[in-house]
Amino acid sequence: MRAWENRSDTIVVDEPFYACYLAQSGHDHPGRDEVMAALSCDWRTVISQLASPLPDGITIQYQKQMTHHLDDSVSLDWLDSVQNCFLIRRPRNMLASLLRVLPDAGIDETGLPQQRRLFEHVRAATGVVPPVIDSADVLRDPAGTLATLCRVLAVDFSEKMLHWPAGPRDSDGVWARFWYASVERSTGFAPYRQAEPEIPPAKNDVLAQCEEHYEVMAQYRLEAT
Repeated sequence: MRAWENRSDTIVVDEPFYACYLAQSGHDHPGRDEVMAALSCDWRTVISQLASPLPDGITIQYQKQMTHHLDDSVSLDWLDSVQNCFLIRRPRNMLASLLRVLPDAGIDETGLPQQRRLFEHVRAATGVVPPVIDSADVLRDPAGTLATLCRVLAVDFSEKMLHWPAGPRDSDGVWARFWYASVERSTGFAPYRQAEPEIPPAKNDVLAQCEEHYEVMAQYRLEAT
C-alpha cells in the first residue's frame, strides 16, 4: 500500500469493505464502532464509491482489499471491471501475525479461503491467471518483483515505490492504530528474514487449511525478471 501510494499518479483506498464485513459477520474487531462509523456498511454503496472519477492528474486507483471482507453477501461482478492482483504470504508467518491481535481467529478470518475463491473467480471470468506475488519475494527483491508486477499490469514501474516517508497517511483506515505500527515506522521494504514462528497447537488445523489454499495460488506467483 505504501509503495503504490508513494507514486505521484496513484491514490490508495484502504480496505473499503471493512465495515460491511463487520456488520455482516458480527465480529468484534479492535475499533469496530469506529470502523462502522467511518465507512459505509452497504457493499453496493462501497462499489459505487470505488467507481467514482479519479482526481485530476491521477490515473491509478490502488484498492487494498482484505479478501475475507468480500464474503458471499457481496457481488463479485464488479471485479471484472478492475485489474486484480493477489498478494500471498507464507501461512505460518501470516497466522502468527494475525493471532497476536486476534488470538481466537479461525480459518475464515485468515482470508485465505476467500482469497482462493476470488482468485478462481477472476481466473474463470478472464480466462487467464491473475498476477500473484509472494511477500517473501517482494522482500527479497523489491525492485525486481514490483517491476515485474507493473509490467504484467501494463503500468510503468517507478523507483518511488521502493521508499517512502515514515508516518501515518490520511488514506489509512481508522483501524491503523491497531494494526499499522510497523507500517508507520517503515521507510521502505525490510530485509527478508526467514522465520519459523510457533503456532499454538490448537491452531494447527487452521494452519494446515491455510497451507492448502496458499499452495494453490503460490504455484502461479510471479518471478522477478
